[in-house]
This record gives sequence, C-alpha cells and structure tokens, in this order.
Amino acid sequence: MNSTDGSTTSNDFIYSATNVASVLACLVAAILVFCLQLHKKVVYRLALYQVLSSLALALAELSQLIFLNYSRNPKLYDEICVAIGWFDMFSLWMKLLFTLWATFHLFCFAVFHWNLKRLEVLYVATSLIVPALIASVPLTTQSYGFSPVDGCYIPAYDGNRTLHEAIIERFSIWDGPAMIILLAESAAMVTMVIKLTHRVYRYRESSQQESITSGGRRDRDALKQLLPLAAYPILFLVFIVPVLVYDVFYCLITPTPDDGLALSDYLFISLWSLSSGMAVIVHIFVSQIPGRFRALWARRHKETVWWRSYNSLDHTIRLDSELCVNSATSFRLPKCSIDTCG
Repeated sequence: MNSTDGSTTSNDFIYSATNVASVLACLVAAILVFCLQLHKKVVYRLALYQVLSSLALALAELSQLIFLNYSRNPKLYDEICVAIGWFDMFSLWMKLLFTLWATFHLFCFAVFHWNLKRLEVLYVATSLIVPALIASVPLTTQSYGFSPVDGCYIPAYDGNRTLHEAIIERFSIWDGPAMIILLAESAAMVTMVIKLTHRVYRYRESSQQESITSGGRRDRDALKQLLPLAAYPILFLVFIVPVLVYDVFYCLITPTPDDGLALSDYLFISLWSLSSGMAVIVHIFVSQIPGRFRALWARRHKETVWWRSYNSLDHTIRLDSELCVNSATSFRLPKCSIDTCG
C-alpha cells in the first residue's frame, strides 16, 4: 500500500491476489453451506458466521486498493477513507467476536458439558452491535485517515512524526483487547486439549469394554461435530500473533515504518480470512460429501435392485400371459359331437 499515484507494485499485486482468493473461498464455503442445507445445524451456523465475517474482512481489506490513486484527489478519497476505515475496524471486531464465541461454545461443551446453542442469538447480536460501537469511537475523535503504510485506518505515523495519541487509541481499541482475547483463547485451548484428551481416552476404554451408554454415544457424537470449531481459535492464534507483533514493533519500537513488515501485516490478516473459508470447505468435504455419496450410491443400488426385480416379475407375468394365450388359441373343438363321439 505504499503507492498512491496510480502505479502498482509487487506488494500491491500480492495483497490484492490474497484478498481475492479470500473472497472466493468464503463465497464458495457459504454457497456450500446453503446448498447442502447445513445452516439448519448449529455447528455449521457458527462456522457460517466465521465465513461471513471473514468475507466482510476480506472485502474491507480489498477496498484499500481504491487508494492507489489517492494522490490524484486527496479530498475525495479522505471522505471515502472514513467509511472504509470504519468498515475495516467493524469487520476486524466482528471476526474477533465470532471467533471468541466459537471458542466459548466449544470450551463450555468440552469442559463443563454445557450445550449453549440457545445463546446463538446473543452470539450474533453482540458480534454485530459491539463492533459497530467500537468502530464508531474513532469517528467521534476523527482519527480515521489515510497513510501509505496503514491505508485507511488510524494512522500512527504521518510521514514526519509519530502520532502518540493515535498509538494510544489504536492499542485501546484493537491491539490491547486482541491481546487479552489472545491470552484467554490460548488458556481455553490448553484446557480443552487436556479435557478432550482425557475424554477420548475414557471413550476408548468404554468402547473396549463395550459398556458405553447411549448418553456416552450421544456425547461422543456431539463432540465429533463440535471439534471442527476448534480450527477457528487455532487459526486466530496462528495469524493474529504476527499482526500484533507488527503493531507493537511499528508503534512502540521503531519510529519509521518498514515495508516488509507492513506487507506481512496485511498478508496475515488476509490469510486469516482465507484460512477460515478453506476450513469450512474442508470440513464440509470431509464430514458431509462422503456420507452423501454413500447415501446416493445406496439409493441408486436399491433402485437398481428394485428395477431388476420389477423386470423379472414383469418377464414372468409376460411368460404366463403368453402361455395362457397359446393354450387358449391352440384349443380345438372335436369334430364329433357329444352324441356321436365314442
């Protein structure tokens, strides 16, 4: 995002290609969920919320490419920049909260055995309202602006000096809460790994002893369905750490931005969206497609067996009919009457 005169660089090409791939992956994942009618299941709805928030984030990042022509009409682009900066912050927080709720849902079931699917409305409401409120804070302080490094965001460097108030606002609105949520999700993931390991070992012993109850089977099946949700907090941990490291390094350590670090920051956010879409696609193909193909094959096989049985029966009926017709047509009256014969 360093070019503002209309020219493009290799960094801009990499950035745009990654975000386009993210948009396509999220769209394919959402279409699969709806076409296969998986949105009726709460686990896939939670995954769908991840996909839709990732799609919004990818579109917000992709819209930054509009400002390659920023230097040609700064006044016009400044007005657009405020809206894109708000949408970028909104989509970041929406993605963060949906990931937090997915982790919370899985944690409560894995550790406490609570199924909180009734709280789904709360998940959605807080993940939409809270980001909108937080993203509106820089609007009141008029902090959204454009910089060649940050794009449309809260600039921490105006080209000549570091903006300390902007750094404080950035860490208060995004980086600080993201670090706290990062630590909380890390602790939750460690706890879940320990608890799930113990539960898998217990189920294995129960299976070997053939004493697993119907409730145990139900819990095991529910756990298998919920486990793919663990991918989203793991992806959050993988991709958000470099982003936070960049923000700390850029805002607190070095007074001047680094192009390589800036590109990595953009790429990790884009890869966060891309990996979420791919995770849903892989989840669907692993858990749903083989079973649907087996069901389709079984139905086709059943129809084939029925059709063969029907053809065999039809053939038997035809033979019987022909025999009846032949016997009827081959019957001849005797030439003598009942009185003259014999």
